[in-house]
This record gives sequence, C-alpha cells and structure tokens, in this order.
Amino acid sequence: MTLIKEIEKEELFLLNTAKETLQLSKNINASIDVLIRKTIGISVNVRNSIVENVEFNNDSVLFITVYNKFSKGSVSSKDFSIKSIKKMLEIAVNISKYSSSDFFSGLPDVKSLCFRSMELDLFHPWEFDIESAIKMSVLSEKAAFKFDKRIVNSEGSFFNSHVTINVFGNSLGMLEKYKSTRHSTYNCMISQDKNSMQRDFDYSISRKIDHLVNPEILGQKSAKRAVSRLGSRKIDTMKCPVIFSSEISHIFFSHLVNAISGDNVYQKSTFLINDLNMRIFPDWLNIEENPHLKQGLGSKTFDNEGVATTIKSIIQNGVLKTWLLNSYNARKLKLETTGNCGGIYNWIVSNSNISFEDLLKKMDKGILVTELMGQGVDIISGNYSRGAIGFLVEKGNISYPVNEITISGNLRNMWNNIVSISNDVDRRNNIQCGSILLSEMQISGN
Repeated sequence: MTLIKEIEKEELFLLNTAKETLQLSKNINASIDVLIRKTIGISVNVRNSIVENVEFNNDSVLFITVYNKFSKGSVSSKDFSIKSIKKMLEIAVNISKYSSSDFFSGLPDVKSLCFRSMELDLFHPWEFDIESAIKMSVLSEKAAFKFDKRIVNSEGSFFNSHVTINVFGNSLGMLEKYKSTRHSTYNCMISQDKNSMQRDFDYSISRKIDHLVNPEILGQKSAKRAVSRLGSRKIDTMKCPVIFSSEISHIFFSHLVNAISGDNVYQKSTFLINDLNMRIFPDWLNIEENPHLKQGLGSKTFDNEGVATTIKSIIQNGVLKTWLLNSYNARKLKLETTGNCGGIYNWIVSNSNISFEDLLKKMDKGILVTELMGQGVDIISGNYSRGAIGFLVEKGNISYPVNEITISGNLRNMWNNIVSISNDVDRRNNIQCGSILLSEMQISGN
C-alpha cells in the first residue's frame, strides 16, 4: 500500500472515530470537543558518515474536553476503541465535577467556528525512503568537510519527514479535518584553528521535499558559518547600533507575541496592557497575520478550538491593532476570539526593501547579532537582556567575530528604535522577517 493510500485509510478511520465520540457524548448531558492527531514519519541522524539513529514514528492520540455547565474536564488516550471512548467520557465528566466553576469556560460561539476547511496545499507526502534520507544527510556532511580544511568535526546531520492528520469536532456540529507534511534537514559542523574551536549550523524546512535546500549547499552554508566564527574576540562595553540577522529576527518579534497574548493581557502581566490602538513601532512598520498562505509553515484553516482563522493586521503603520485571543480570554476581556488558540500563523513583517549589504552600510559601525542565548526577557516590564554572539561591523563591513557579550535594553525602546529592516526575509518560521537594524543598544563586554 502506498503512503497516500495508507493516509487516506487512516484519515477515514480517525474521522469515524470522532463521529462516534460525538455521538456517544449525547448521553452525558454536557458539551464536548474532540481532537484526534496522528503523526507518521521518519527521522535520520548521521554523524561523520555513520548512521547513529533511525526512527519511525506512528503515534495517534485522542483528546476529549467536556464542558459541564461552567466546569471543565479533559482526558486523552491512545486507545480508540468504543469501550475506551465511553470510559474517557465518563472520566472527563467526573473530573469536571471536581473542577472549579468558571463562568468564562465553554465552547466557542458557533458563529466563530470553521464549518468548511480551506484547501491550503499543506499536504505533500514523500514515500519514507530511509536510504535516500541517509544519503542526503551524508552528502550534506561531506560537502561541509570539503568546503574548508578547518572543518574538523561534525555534530550531526539530520533529516526528518512527517505527515500529520488532524480531526476536530464539537457538540455545536463542527467536524473538520486537514492533513499536512513537514520535511526538514539540519547540519551542524565544528571548525578549528590554532586558538579555538567553533560550531555553527544551518537548516532547511518545507511542506514539499523538493523545496528543501540542496544537501550539499546546506553543508557548505553550515561550514561557512562555522569557519566565519573562528578568531572570535571580546569587545569593550559600549552603546552602539545593533542588527539582528534574519536567522534570529523571528525571536525579536516573538516577544511581541507574548506581550499581546490574551492570557497575559487579562492577567495584566504585560507592559503593553494600555497600548491597544497605540503606536509601539515606527510608523512605516506593518505586521500582517496570514493563516491562509498556500504551503505556509504556519498556515491553518482553524485554530485549536475550531475557530476559523482570518487574515488580520497585527501592527498597522506602527500601531498595535489587536490582542491574540482564544475564546476563554476573549470572554474575560469582553471581546471576541481572534482565532489564535494555540499560537500565531504566518506573521509577515514589512521591510524597507533594501539589501542586507545596504543595511550594514546604513549601520556603518555596530554589532551584527547572529545567535542569542538565555531567556532574559521580562514581559511585565519589557526589560531585555540576553547573551549574544555575532560580528563587529566597521565602515559598513563585517570586521571580525565577537563573543561573550550581553545586549540589553527595554523592548518598548528597542521597537521604537528600529531604523530599517532589510529584504533578506527568512521564511523558515511562523514569523517571516528580514534583518533588523536598531539605532542603539547597550553592549556589555570587557
């Protein structure tokens, strides 16, 4: 049986299981939602051309949430038999009886649900070929070793390919499904000179396996990055402009995701609590959320509670236009859900339509940050302090690598201090953004 036939058969089985669960729930006098998720895939790990690990995954799980008046009970199981489902419903009801009553708990409003899934072109299966997966990983590693004699070792070359089937239904009549694929390659190499050893990596990820970066090119890129970090130096403490490279710029904007998430807003544990419809970025900057991008890594037609996703403006001309809400925190705030239960979907950050090279020239002198360490971000105050690795830039050119530095500031000031964003957009994450130039940050070094 081909993989596609197997998946179609499994998809029908999961859909029927969800239907049976919803039918059985009519006997418990409570509202429910049911989510079934199945993942099938392979993972290959090669190091120094030796296969270290090959895994095949075939996991399924059934989640049931019962809303008994304003109390909630949740259970999960890998047993999809009728007997097990009946037991799960019974346990969930019993849990709800011991749960505290919460007026804001319950299924979403029926008007917000997705009753007809969009076709987003997310499903591009690959017949799990272990030999081809190993070959791709080995090729990537060999290309890295060949790139430069200073590449002396490997931390591993990885390949992953997975299919996910999602089925969701609830007592309000919704029963929808979708399936998706995700393929990825990763390569991490170690470089060495007389004075030090350094490591760096690169990766590729796509819905379609044909869209992955060529394994040899991936190996060369990871080798180039590892070699470029040799000769790292410490620098003096100073204030200067900073560029967050496109590889990490999604992390920079991920703090905005946390700051405007509904749970933090209704608990008043965000420094942006009073900033809805206020300008928090330069007036040229826009962020759009588009869950409906074809083949998008963050594309979904409905969120984790069945609410239809929509294209919306997050930042418009620098102004914060929305919170990120699920049904629960929306009710807490006397607002409507934004369909963000479970996270965000394809944030598209605008740019200044200049190249990365021009961005370096615009900065003239400062620090290019290529890797961040630590978790020193306080969403309540906006204070920011993280370890960083990168390069000193002088006269618009990369001069030499730097390490053992800390960059610090406050997110409110940092966002307002964005001077420009280049067009080298990295599309490997839910947040798609180019490299970001900030006018000034505190750099702690020697």
